[in-house]
Amino acid sequence: MDSSSPELSHDCEIIGFQPMYRRFSVMLFRRPIFLLLLICLGCAAQSAPPEISKRIERQVRAFYNIPSGVKINLGPLKPSEFPNYDAMNISFDGGEKKQNYDFLLSKDGKTLLRMTKLDLTKDPYADVMKKIDVSGRPTRGNKDAKVVALNYDDFQCPFCSRMHQTLFPQMLKEYGDRVLFIYKDYPLSQIHPWAIHAAVDANCLASQNNDAYWDFADYIHNNQGQVNSEKGAEAQFSALDRMTLQQGQKRNLDLPKLQSCIKAQQQDTVKASIKEAESLGVEATPTMFVNGEKVDGALPVNELRAVLDRALQQAGVSAAPVASTTASPVSGK
Repeated sequence: MDSSSPELSHDCEIIGFQPMYRRFSVMLFRRPIFLLLLICLGCAAQSAPPEISKRIERQVRAFYNIPSGVKINLGPLKPSEFPNYDAMNISFDGGEKKQNYDFLLSKDGKTLLRMTKLDLTKDPYADVMKKIDVSGRPTRGNKDAKVVALNYDDFQCPFCSRMHQTLFPQMLKEYGDRVLFIYKDYPLSQIHPWAIHAAVDANCLASQNNDAYWDFADYIHNNQGQVNSEKGAEAQFSALDRMTLQQGQKRNLDLPKLQSCIKAQQQDTVKASIKEAESLGVEATPTMFVNGEKVDGALPVNELRAVLDRALQQAGVSAAPVASTTASPVSGK
């Protein structure tokens, strides 16, 4: 395809490697349309000559600050859609994780480009939402809304509690008639030892009653200290189980079934949610996707309003709140 086609847009991408974690991350920066690495190279061939390959590896390793433990592999030169440039794939092998990136090498052998091609015929946010499984998840707001705010939550995360207290009741009251709020699990078990247990207990409630889940979520996010004050993991787990049963009793759930679910501590749903979140680039909590647009961290109220208003406008829905509408949780079961 011709590079001048209106269906394509290009931007530059910086690949960052964090030595202290020995893992890869991708950071996007606004740069000129071409990121130039000026390299004194010879003539391009099907495979770059050894001396040229060494220079490419040296420049790439230095420019992107790649740790010495990460192996850089240069692929063969291939024809590209850009005049006067050959395509070259460069892979970065860190052992546990391997990533591949496409570069362009000029025919005169003096310039190496890192390009990102965007297909303007596709909606990247819609593609993100298609990857998220919301079946059976608890919801609040308008279940027929054109805007969906999906939040990956951790019950032990203090920033998640801050976000939760902003969303409910304030954002629900203002936007509940036009936005559907959904929670999924992303417990950071390495630093939050009771987060997975809380997520499993919450899902036990959700399997019987939508509102019971939200009662539990509201209570835990407002009373994390009660669980944290318990001495030892087992005491914290027991406290969570008691709180779960209390919410079940309040909603007249099938208590034997609920107790059985709590005792089983089946983590498959939680682990699937974690895997899904990681595939979307989630690394911390809270992380929200508003109609596919990623929103990191516990945003201040005004910033959150701006995100929701923009999504509503893009969906063709009025951003102005409807004063006569009283938003209330939507029962799923």
